[in-house]
Amino acid sequence: MTYPWHLYLMGLLYAFAGMLHFIKPKMYLRIMPRYLPNHKLLVILSGIAEVILGITICIPALKNASIYLLIIMLVLFLMVHIYMLTEKKASVGIPKWILILRIPLQFGLMYWAFWYLKL
Repeated sequence: MTYPWHLYLMGLLYAFAGMLHFIKPKMYLRIMPRYLPNHKLLVILSGIAEVILGITICIPALKNASIYLLIIMLVLFLMVHIYMLTEKKASVGIPKWILILRIPLQFGLMYWAFWYLKL
């Protein structure tokens, strides 16, 4: 089955974002909420998850499971976005209005993924 180009774009974006966890780990370590344990491991695991899900969303037999897992991952990432919004050091100099805008964007990403379940 051939999927629309934008599903492959989504997969590529998640795979690239996951690779950034290994290219720039300090950036991700800086935004990890203090209340979560073992930041380094969580950055590695989330990077692996993004790469794997970015790839498997493009495989017909794995697409729907990958979509559900992506949505769960995006829900979990809300913790980081809220933490960045509430902790000045974690905001890494990003303007507050952008940090606020990222919250509804996260829900938009969830909807984008959910939309592909019907394919």
